[in-house]
Amino acid sequence: MDNNKRTVIVTGFGPFGEHMVNASWVAVQELQKLGLGKKVDLHVIEVPVEYQKVQSMVPSLWEQYHPQLVVHVGVSGMATTVTLEKCGHNYGYKGLDNSRFCPDSQCCIVGGPDCIHSVIDMESVCKRVSASGLGVSVSVSKDAGRYLCDFTYYTSLYLSQGRSAFVHVPPIGKPYSGLDLGRALQAIIREILETQDQEEEEICCHHLHSMTSS
Repeated sequence: MDNNKRTVIVTGFGPFGEHMVNASWVAVQELQKLGLGKKVDLHVIEVPVEYQKVQSMVPSLWEQYHPQLVVHVGVSGMATTVTLEKCGHNYGYKGLDNSRFCPDSQCCIVGGPDCIHSVIDMESVCKRVSASGLGVSVSVSKDAGRYLCDFTYYTSLYLSQGRSAFVHVPPIGKPYSGLDLGRALQAIIREILETQDQEEEEICCHHLHSMTSS
């Protein structure tokens, strides 16, 4: 593996309920075709809509790949925009998953904080992507829904100290195609990576300034 490459993992969900074709996985597959450029080692993973599978898969992704960024993608039947989620919630999980299971504790991490915010500035990412002329509406939300999407996001945020993102997409054709959604994911992830690069440069410059000033 090229050590200069950045590892990015993007997950989508499998079928559930009325979503026999899950738009999130369609969008992630389109992103895989488009790619993120030669400097990014992109891995895409389909996640079953099951709490226990999430509890085992998400930690293994962080441990196996040591990614710079993990972006989880889910479908929302109510969404009409591509939505950037700002935070994940620990409590309130009452909906049964595909295996008819729900955690007895109704929470992600027993003893964990009520809410964890992503360190990524979603408002800034939203503004920049919206200004790029992509042709897909992008918005920001503080409620990922207290189902497997929120559960996955909180788990990932907890493990990564906030270095995760979650994107909700609308169902295919309502109003966007799978390719439209893939292009939106590509633009969002590129913007996040660029933001991370700028932050690292600022930290480096500040460190150098401190050294030369001492």
